[in-house]
Amino acid sequence: MSQGPQSISGETENQIEETDLSHLPELPPGVFIPAPGETPRRRTRWPDAIDVIFEKDPACHNIFEALLYQGLWAIFYHRIAHALYNAHIPLLPRLISQFARFMTGGIEIHPGAQIGKRFFIDHGAGIVIGETTVIGDNVMLYHQVTLGATGWWRPSPGSKQKRHPTIEDDVHIGVGAAILGPITIGKGSKIGAMALVLEPVAPNSVVAAKPAELLVKGGEALVKHEELTQGWNGEMDYQI
Repeated sequence: MSQGPQSISGETENQIEETDLSHLPELPPGVFIPAPGETPRRRTRWPDAIDVIFEKDPACHNIFEALLYQGLWAIFYHRIAHALYNAHIPLLPRLISQFARFMTGGIEIHPGAQIGKRFFIDHGAGIVIGETTVIGDNVMLYHQVTLGATGWWRPSPGSKQKRHPTIEDDVHIGVGAAILGPITIGKGSKIGAMALVLEPVAPNSVVAAKPAELLVKGGEALVKHEELTQGWNGEMDYQI
């Protein structure tokens, strides 16, 4: 074999393997996600709760900035409150959750909520997570997300009935979204900004709220309203 500048040695050829994409989830029509590169992101030496901040927020440059994230402290306090809740200790878990709400600028997580690994809240503010909520691994929430029930007025055979949603692994939930009731958001799904979700969502789905409409342009009313959207490009960036 020639050893020109564009040739590859036999040793190098043996090291190159075809990338196996069989483990990747199926995507809904029109959604395109680039295949992962040959070199994945190198993990930091920090625990999952901190490492996930570096993974999902490029604005975080060092450990000192990571320690300022309200979402980090919210999950720290919740781990303590949840352990006490499971030990059936009265009052104290709720006191911790309310203290955490005050300290984090309004991230309210009921001590009974079950939250998996690598949970990340970006721009932590105005988050509500109900008592019977179940959250899987690698879930990301933006600010003002509600994972709640559908209302106290509905008949319930008991206070421990499942009233709040289940969020499976690898789900992203956009700003201002509300997911209400004992429904399941399937693995790998994306819930767009301001979406109101009241029914179960299948795995690897994309849910988006209707964007705003332009009614008057340049001082003149439009006969046909224009939807203020960047257009469907398969990524839904403006809504996630």
